[in-house]
Amino acid sequence: MKDKKGVSIWELYLTKEIGIEFKACLYFFAILFFYCVYRVIGGVYDASILHMTELIFTCYIIGYIQVYLLWNFDEADSLGGKELVGMLVCTALYCGVSYVFGWFSKSIFVTALLAAYIIIMYICVFFIYKCKRNIDDKRLNEDLKLFQTKHKK
Repeated sequence: MKDKKGVSIWELYLTKEIGIEFKACLYFFAILFFYCVYRVIGGVYDASILHMTELIFTCYIIGYIQVYLLWNFDEADSLGGKELVGMLVCTALYCGVSYVFGWFSKSIFVTALLAAYIIIMYICVFFIYKCKRNIDDKRLNEDLKLFQTKHKK
């Protein structure tokens, strides 16, 4: 079955799944970096495999929440109230999970730093996606002009 643009439901689903996979990896790496810095500052030079497992599962679950329930806010065209609510909800989820599972020794201060870090991370990712869309638009317009000049002859 295809929609009006000729894209099948499978292709739409697959596109969302690839996006979730990408988000999970991106956010996992970013939060793992924060976790590792926290550990090194505390004089510990290894990371808990259990914490990393909890973190990757959390990233996937929150990725699904972002895409299917919270308007895929990090890929929005602009940052408005709805997008900020999405960022705050997901930040609260990450911080809540980190506190419950003791990723940062249940320190309120470090959890607050994590919250600030995640908000900054979401804002950076928003601008990265926005820049990528602008570049993709330019490339598509160039390709269209090239196609039109080839077919005018």
